[in-house]
Amino acid sequence: MKKVLIITICYILLGQAHAFPQSRAENDIRTTINNLFNGMKNNDTTLIRKAFADKNIMQTIVKTKDGKAILKTESLDNFIKSISRPRTEKYDERITFTKILIDDHLASVWTDYKFYVDDQFSHCGVNSFQLLKSEDGWKIIYLIDTRRKDSCN
Repeated sequence: MKKVLIITICYILLGQAHAFPQSRAENDIRTTINNLFNGMKNNDTTLIRKAFADKNIMQTIVKTKDGKAILKTESLDNFIKSISRPRTEKYDERITFTKILIDDHLASVWTDYKFYVDDQFSHCGVNSFQLLKSEDGWKIIYLIDTRRKDSCN
């Protein structure tokens, strides 16, 4: 009976371990991505720029009025310029880390999101990040997202 109890406790404890971040790398990756969104929310362009590698690509997939999917590419400088414009409202992108995959110096991250301007819902979608572990830590090298106003659970 004691063996069964001990084995049961071990399974419970092992199961609990999966409820927490698996590694320091995952925590560092989450911090990098959260810094991007905290920078957006607080108009902190330094925090945004720090999240990205010097060489990076930013893209979004949007639908035209007739329903065709198109790919748009934006430079980090233009993105930062648009965020840094004086405004009274806050851009609040609320993300959920759905999947983090890591191999050596490469990470791939999938996050569902809902975007709000102040407390007003704007749109939702998915972000897909590729990150590089550099001498300065994890940096975003590629970001692509989808945007829609419906089917936002």
